[in-house]
Amino acid sequence: MAPGCRTAPAQKAMTHPAMTHRSQTPRPADSPQTRPQTPTVGAPATQAQTLQPTGPEDPERRSPRSAGRPTPARLLLDVVRGGLIGAVETVPGVSGGTVALVVGLYESLIGSLGHLVSAARCALLGLLSRGAGAVEHRRQARVHLRQVAWPMLLAVGLGMALAVVVMAGVMGRLVEDHPVLTSAAFFGMVLACTAVPAARVGRWRARDVLAAAAGAVATWAVVSLPRQGEADPAPWVIVLAAAVAICALVLPGLSGSFLMLTFGMYQPTLAAVNQRDLGYLTLFALGALLGLATVVKGLEWLLAHRHRVTLAVLTGVMIGGLRGLWPWQSETGALQPVGEAAGAALLVGVLGFLVVAAAVVLERRLAATRAARDDDAATRGAAADG
Repeated sequence: MAPGCRTAPAQKAMTHPAMTHRSQTPRPADSPQTRPQTPTVGAPATQAQTLQPTGPEDPERRSPRSAGRPTPARLLLDVVRGGLIGAVETVPGVSGGTVALVVGLYESLIGSLGHLVSAARCALLGLLSRGAGAVEHRRQARVHLRQVAWPMLLAVGLGMALAVVVMAGVMGRLVEDHPVLTSAAFFGMVLACTAVPAARVGRWRARDVLAAAAGAVATWAVVSLPRQGEADPAPWVIVLAAAVAICALVLPGLSGSFLMLTFGMYQPTLAAVNQRDLGYLTLFALGALLGLATVVKGLEWLLAHRHRVTLAVLTGVMIGGLRGLWPWQSETGALQPVGEAAGAALLVGVLGFLVVAAAVVLERRLAATRAARDDDAATRGAAADG
């Protein structure tokens, strides 16, 4: 049976795939070994701390819906929190995943999205299967759908959509009217963001440096390709860009807008939002859905099984992408020496760096506080059991 559609007796807790090589002795449901881990920015993550969504492989685990029926005030708060995430997603270098962690939505949001993806997978397998297998796949799809925190997910989605529509106009005007200053600000923001995956690698080894260098060189080469005028991007490019940008949801510190900017899709996407280009936006939404089902799952696997090298490559990609953010470039994208508004560009770049650095430090402190609280709760639980 396909991953995400496995079943288990109702009385037994299922084992996460990443834990199957360990002892099969059941553990308490709230023990540190089985509790989903929130990724910590700026600290090396062990395999148990990699970015696994909370339960798409196990529909019987406690879901985000366990918090009870939401109140109108809570729904309004979720709309506001979604608005904050959507607003920063329009700013290259600032991660929506980071903001989701700061406002306390990361685990429930990723958990619900994971269940939604697993439900779609099981439903598809139900259509392709026959007999008892098809019935079981459809049952599992319904189980996953019941685990989705629909009120929270819809409220956050509404807030994000409203914020993106508002901020797209603001960012579009800034990029068009002040290209040098906005590029300088983005350069500083992304430069600060490179510390996030780099710190997670931990102690760098020679092969990590080589992996980062390979990622940097490859990205530098891609973003150095001559620009092809103002032609609209091909449909497959829009779908692919959206699929890759959605990775920012599972990796706090990585900016979806930065990924779009690196590959030349940032301004076309802002323009599509401002002009309400439904064709472009439909392709983008399709790419985001495909990304959730493929790219995000693949990134999660790489972080679980090739953690260090994946983060090293991501560090290199971000460094190589800085080439596309150099404020002074020709119409075809060729690099030029420092030119107009050099002093203002330096000031704006430093301010952008400091803003993102402050967000990274705040996230690190919040993660450390959360980890200390979880350890304290685990210690008290162990003492009570003893």
